Amino acid sequence: MFRRPLSRLSLIALLLAAPFAHAGPDLPATEAYAAARDGRMLLIDIRTPEEWRQTGIAPGAGRVDFYRGPQVLLQSLLQMTGGDRTKPVALICHVGVRTTRAQQFLQAQGFTQVYNIKEGMAGNAAGPGWLKRGLPVERCTQC
Repeated sequence: MFRRPLSRLSLIALLLAAPFAHAGPDLPATEAYAAARDGRMLLIDIRTPEEWRQTGIAPGAGRVDFYRGPQVLLQSLLQMTGGDRTKPVALICHVGVRTTRAQQFLQAQGFTQVYNIKEGMAGNAAGPGWLKRGLPVERCTQC
């Protein structure tokens, strides 16, 4: 039987349709900020350019638009980590849904220290969020 390769949209749908299980570990925004500031962890914002423009981004955070697809996410992370899948990385999005999916995907790709800032930028039941905690943001001038 001939199988066609999955389109980018199909891959995104597959990633989004994965069982919504908790991958862990989670990290509060304050701890992620301190670790990133001290150079112990990479902070990666996986929201969209529109979201980055609306709220700004954490200082020094890498940016990868989650909706560009899993291969873009993977290749971007490999580039940002210099190919080191053991480098500590903390993911942040709006309210923690995309980061949970991305965390699961990256762990399945062999990344061993992927942390989820579950409260996100806006906050949710996991915590007040980056913005309400008063953590710093920078304007995203290249978004």
